[in-house]
Amino acid sequence: MKCCYECGTPLIEKYLEKEGMVPYCPKCQQFRFPIFNTAVSMEVLNPARTHILLIQQYGKKRNVLVAGYVNRGEAAEKTVAREVMEEVGLAVHDITFCKSQFFEPSNTLMLNFSCVAESEDLSGMTDEVDRAAWYKLDEAPQAIAQNSLAQQFLMAFLEKQVPQIG
Repeated sequence: MKCCYECGTPLIEKYLEKEGMVPYCPKCQQFRFPIFNTAVSMEVLNPARTHILLIQQYGKKRNVLVAGYVNRGEAAEKTVAREVMEEVGLAVHDITFCKSQFFEPSNTLMLNFSCVAESEDLSGMTDEVDRAAWYKLDEAPQAIAQNSLAQQFLMAFLEKQVPQIG
């Protein structure tokens, strides 16, 4: 953040006790802590926990994880259930936090979760998703968009699952 989000004045660094150097607006005379988006991404497992759902969106021909932004005041776990239902029409349970990472291109803190779908039926998929398919756990790494944050999350999730695969 280079400018004040209230008045547009360029920010300076100023010392704040117990915080250190923090962006400061000399015009508003206020410290301006960084603002960023928060989103979730999910490894959606089938009921048997043998397959992961990968989707394609926005005309891109690359497989990614189901994801979406957290609404103001909404718990991330609620966002997981809402986004999976909104995008692919599946109810989920066993929502478990896996990992987080800041994604600079969209100024977003990504919170990665795993969850289990109540069915594999994708007939409730909305037009927000171009394509969705279930991939075996050992096939998903090759099918997901390479060199993406989705791939990093998937690989971290699968590494924790090693004793459970095969």
